[in-house]
Amino acid sequence: MTPETLVAASVVYVALMFLLAHAADRAAAAGRWRWMDRPVIYTLSLSVYCSAWTFYGAVGYASRSGLEFLTIYLGPGIVFAGAWWGLRRLVRVAHLHRVTSIADLISSRFGKSAGLAALVTLIGVMASTPYIALQLQSVSMALSAFASAGHALPHNVSAWVALGLAAFAILFGTRNLAADERHHGVVIAIALEAVVKLAAFVAVGVFVIWGLADGPADVLARIDRMAVSAGGEGWPINPERWFTLILLSGAAVMMLPRMFHVLVVEAHDEDRLRQAGWAFPAYLAAMSFLVLPIAVVGADMLPRSANPDLYVLALPLSQGREGLATLVFLGGFSSAMSMVVVSAIALSTMMANHWLVPLWLWLRQRALSEPAQATEDLGALMLNARRLAILAVIGSGWLYHRMSGGTTALAAMGTVAFSGMAQVLPAMVAGLLWRGATRRGAIAGILAGALIWTRLVFLPSLGLMPLPPMPAGIDPFAGSVLLALAVNLVLLVLVSLLDFPEPAERLQALSFVHAVAPDASPAEAVPAVQAEALLTLAGRIWGNETALEMFRKTSETQGKTGYLPDLTPRFLADFERQLAGTVGAATASALMMRVGGRGGVTVSDLMEVAGEASRAREDNRRLEHTSAELARTAAMLRESNEKLTALSAQKDAFLGQISHELRTPMTSIRAFSEFLMEPDLPAQDRARFAGIIHDEAARMTRLLDELLDISVLEAGKAQLKPEVFNLHDLIERALASAGSAAAGRDVALRRNPVAEHLPVITDQDRLLQVLINVISNARKYCDAEAPTIRIDTRRNPDGGTEIDIADNGPGIRPENRALIFEKFARLNDPARAGGAGLGLAICREIMEFLGGSIAYLPGQGGACFRISLPPRPSRRAENDENAER
Repeated sequence: MTPETLVAASVVYVALMFLLAHAADRAAAAGRWRWMDRPVIYTLSLSVYCSAWTFYGAVGYASRSGLEFLTIYLGPGIVFAGAWWGLRRLVRVAHLHRVTSIADLISSRFGKSAGLAALVTLIGVMASTPYIALQLQSVSMALSAFASAGHALPHNVSAWVALGLAAFAILFGTRNLAADERHHGVVIAIALEAVVKLAAFVAVGVFVIWGLADGPADVLARIDRMAVSAGGEGWPINPERWFTLILLSGAAVMMLPRMFHVLVVEAHDEDRLRQAGWAFPAYLAAMSFLVLPIAVVGADMLPRSANPDLYVLALPLSQGREGLATLVFLGGFSSAMSMVVVSAIALSTMMANHWLVPLWLWLRQRALSEPAQATEDLGALMLNARRLAILAVIGSGWLYHRMSGGTTALAAMGTVAFSGMAQVLPAMVAGLLWRGATRRGAIAGILAGALIWTRLVFLPSLGLMPLPPMPAGIDPFAGSVLLALAVNLVLLVLVSLLDFPEPAERLQALSFVHAVAPDASPAEAVPAVQAEALLTLAGRIWGNETALEMFRKTSETQGKTGYLPDLTPRFLADFERQLAGTVGAATASALMMRVGGRGGVTVSDLMEVAGEASRAREDNRRLEHTSAELARTAAMLRESNEKLTALSAQKDAFLGQISHELRTPMTSIRAFSEFLMEPDLPAQDRARFAGIIHDEAARMTRLLDELLDISVLEAGKAQLKPEVFNLHDLIERALASAGSAAAGRDVALRRNPVAEHLPVITDQDRLLQVLINVISNARKYCDAEAPTIRIDTRRNPDGGTEIDIADNGPGIRPENRALIFEKFARLNDPARAGGAGLGLAICREIMEFLGGSIAYLPGQGGACFRISLPPRPSRRAENDENAER
């Protein structure tokens, strides 16, 4: 088996994982994800903890240090033994706050501090860099084992492996912005890889015990001989080193970015921890059970110059078992692949949310303060930021691999990563258990611990600085780690005791420590006009359709119509948490402050929440179901009353306008008719006066037609003439008619003619009437310097058709939007309108008659109307037609 063949096998393996992840993502998008959201899939995804360190390095660790290798399994086992108490609390709090990463959790707990989130992100990147380097090193070492048989190793193979894993992470970690940051495809791929690497490790273990040794008894005898030769009566145990490594491995299973992502972010609910609490330790036990047999048989059968980290691979190769060796290589490659991909996804989310996007927000404050004028796609910006971050993360791992010289001790590189991320542990534990922990205390502790770790552990691992001297009898690594954690914890406690937390911190502390929902009371009332700003922001992050549907549902729940709900405290709190699920709590808070107008939390808000929080929440739960319907009814009545009041005020104006519109042409007709009766009137004047009479008569006829049309529609006496036609052709006719009606207006059109070629079944003439009216209004009322009309068409999943017609003008003021489809509403200068203002009222009646709807869409940068058609005309319209016949 040549290295080139193994590389080809790896490419095929990655392609299979690609197809599996793609199929899972498509199933999730279609709503068929329940089969992959089972506890067993979640438990297997946790195996991302078992990276190349545990697959290759654990055997080397056992060969060098005896039973000490067990510490990397005991720590997670102890943590998960209490999963239903500790980890359940962590998952519950993270879901309450829509946490997306470990940095987001720490930031959210301590007042949504952007600076603290950036600091934790920096530590996460520094701590994960050696671990990513370890994975690249393991693949290179595995290939070198095959190359030693006489085949040349491909040049710079680690760089190509890094590029391939980066491409996989980008493809399935940054395809879209999910509100909960879950990646079903990647999780399914990791679950399958968990089975592959376990099967490969068990296969080589069985081969070693029964193929190379004479069964379990022979292996136990070899273990006894190896233990005696190592320490007289057994392997020596260093208590402080064991304690340190168990502590670090237990922290790593929660704190490492990749583990936090699969453990917390990918958890659908806390119930999956019931099974994971025993199943994941069982998985670790299965992986660790065969480590010592492989280590002792490898030490007995392989040359003393052989690398112990490669015993898993070297033993099958030494016996000519290339098939088994290939399976082992793929198992190790799976371990490395899953670790690098998930780490890159988790770290890219942290870097984008807490470094790149906040920098962009700082540079573009003006654009955010005027969302109607902003054209940047924030969703695309964040996805590109994450892609760039993935390349940077994996690139830094490859650079560490090159700078460290490719050390042969994989375990040493793993402990560097574990000890670095452990510096966040005191702040996380204190944040979940102690309400008195403050932001300044957390920053002081984390910063001091990280600096000590950098000097004593990280830089020496790169060979940039020497190891400092330690007191006699103290292990240098254990002493350095314990010193960093001790200073971290002491500063956290001391600074927190001397400090007084800000109101926002105290509110978050209440929510975290008691695991209750975050406060829903904003500090300051937000102007109603800001609802459209929030809608615009949501559209720029999640897309217009998702944002409109979210706001429409909230508005409907409040008993309102349209797309702009009332900015109640509950809505603002829910919206911010939804936003935090995509961009992180700190960035979401900054966006809400700059776009939504939310200010800081006051002491009165704090005391109100902290005083009787638990009892108030219970009371609210009991009353919620009873009061919700009353609130919706009251809101509907209030909205209807406001609309009726406004319409009543405009009804007289409408009647006066109708009288004026009728009297003016009749006066002109009468006057110019008298002129025509003059016997000596010149022929030229006679023709001109006759033309005026004709135009005024047509004007009056149009008005009467409008009045007749709306009365027929309201009475249900209109006749439906359904037919099949091409929507593109109808839009062309509407544009031609609207253009002739607004001659002299130079308006640019933005269309997608290909998308307009949709077969539609409805009354063609009625739909044409609606299109002409909406397009004509856009031409007449768009005041932009370079007026533009945008027409978008699409087919709905239910087979219906949607047509969006938008301009880039000032739009319709929020206070007028509830009246635009009413008969008596006049929102503009009547002289400029050139009619009685019945156009949109007729459009609404026509669309209801056709079984569809017409609605005004806010937050689109100008006036935008959506015309929705069903797949076929409604039964009401068909019944009305039959009744008429």
